[in-house]
Amino acid sequence: MSFSAPVSDHLFLLSNVVGLNRVTETERYSGMTPDLVKAVLTEAGKMCDDVIAPLQRAGDLHPALLENGVVRSTPGFAEAYREIASGGWVGMAATPENGGMGLPMAVATSVNEMMSGACLSLQLNPLMTQGQIDALEHHASDAIKALFLPKLISGEWSGTMNLTEPQAGSDVGALAAKASAAGDGTYNISGQKIYISWGDTDFTENVCHLVLARLPGAEPGTKGISLFLVPKRIPDETGKPGIANSLKVVSLEHKMGLHGSPTAVMQYDSAKGWLVGEPHDGMRAMFTMMNNARLGVGVQGIGVAEAAFQHALAYALDRKQGRPPVAGTGAIIDHADVRRMLMTMKAEVFAARAIALSNAVATDLSRATGDAMAKARAALLTPITKAYGTETGVSVANLGIQVHGGMGFIEETGAAQFLRDVRVTAIYEGTNGIQAMDLVGRKLADDGDAMFRLLDEIEAGAERGRTALPDLAEPVWQASETLRETTEALVRHDRMNARFAGAVPYLMCAARILGGHFHLTAAMAEGGKGSRTGLARFFVQRLLPEHTSLAAQAVAGEKALYALSPEEFCA
Repeated sequence: MSFSAPVSDHLFLLSNVVGLNRVTETERYSGMTPDLVKAVLTEAGKMCDDVIAPLQRAGDLHPALLENGVVRSTPGFAEAYREIASGGWVGMAATPENGGMGLPMAVATSVNEMMSGACLSLQLNPLMTQGQIDALEHHASDAIKALFLPKLISGEWSGTMNLTEPQAGSDVGALAAKASAAGDGTYNISGQKIYISWGDTDFTENVCHLVLARLPGAEPGTKGISLFLVPKRIPDETGKPGIANSLKVVSLEHKMGLHGSPTAVMQYDSAKGWLVGEPHDGMRAMFTMMNNARLGVGVQGIGVAEAAFQHALAYALDRKQGRPPVAGTGAIIDHADVRRMLMTMKAEVFAARAIALSNAVATDLSRATGDAMAKARAALLTPITKAYGTETGVSVANLGIQVHGGMGFIEETGAAQFLRDVRVTAIYEGTNGIQAMDLVGRKLADDGDAMFRLLDEIEAGAERGRTALPDLAEPVWQASETLRETTEALVRHDRMNARFAGAVPYLMCAARILGGHFHLTAAMAEGGKGSRTGLARFFVQRLLPEHTSLAAQAVAGEKALYALSPEEFCA
């Protein structure tokens, strides 16, 4: 299926909306000139269009298979992966000291989004490796870094994340995997893990698994968990993949979508592993990878939404049906309801993309300067990015099917694949409900300080826009005040379950207001005249008003949710 990487949109957002210049003004990223950013994204866009996108349909029709214990990837994936790796795109955000490009996370996030739109099944492989690289750079010993990072960054080896077990899904602390010291500085890891994306592949020399397990005597729950790096093949004295480790792929899951990405059940039987970080402190190290992945999964949703929008737009421009009520192309794009759907798709993608890139900018500033407020901003935006980005993927892909009408239900058009592929992004890396609970729980534990600072910035932006664009600025300012009052009400709740009851509406309310803010910023950047202003006006008039009902739900408490007993549900 055809796909055109939205390079110009990313460049506009980075330059005019989310403030990449604040990142490139730091010493760490001072070499990232606007020309270099443009060159990087342009080159990445070409790779997405020419190399990755042609494999989108193949991944669906020719899924990964497990044959005699060996995973066989979709035809064409190996060749495309080699181009991704040889271009340095696997380790693009890794530090130059370890062989990476050292790109800002904001630029890497743009690349990852475009790759996701081109072919999500394939992009998931380097995304997992990138998260592992991040965790090892922050928490691993120098010896582990020297042994593993160069191979992971080059793409010669790939990485995975092993958290989930049959009885331990969202409740990670219930895991049963065990680890014991081997006496030589390594550990023996035993247990079973499920839902392991790209648990094996036939196009990298080695697959390195980050595995959560419990040491003898560890206390129950998450505080007793340690993290281990367990390779498929044990490196020899020269660092090359040696003998096979005591682990295997038991089976691959049969899934609704993402057929080109093998999702494995992994079995470890006294497999050799290396401790990452301190004993019993594995969750802290794993959260580094998880937060990296949550940003990455958010942009997976946005990337698929972009692709679904492009697919629906092409159909709407070509399909002739009925008599359009306005003069135009004569195609269904001239019908008001088709316009409503396409405008919604485009406006949602822009808002979600801006939130994700703003999140990445905050992450870059935190890493480059150590600024506590930047760190808090990145933490605040991460659950919003993940949940809203993936909900955008699902809703936009769903609208894409509707734009196609009956043909959207026919697999040959490709419209349904976007929805089937993207649906899991709202589930993995922490369900969107858990993201919302994290937002109203941990992220408001500062009495809402980080959120209030964000709202101050939104209202300052609205004040600047009052003269030139009052019809956009005033609703954004008023919506921000509503969210401020809602946040104050949630912070006052002394029952956490009352917060949890309104968590998802609160997160989506925040996303709506952030979307309005970024659309307003874009309109101001182009002088209040142009396509971005038209899109902003649609978002503010049609989508932003939803914040009112979401805010009401956020503070309604939990009583109505428990109005029925389990027996009454079944009546």
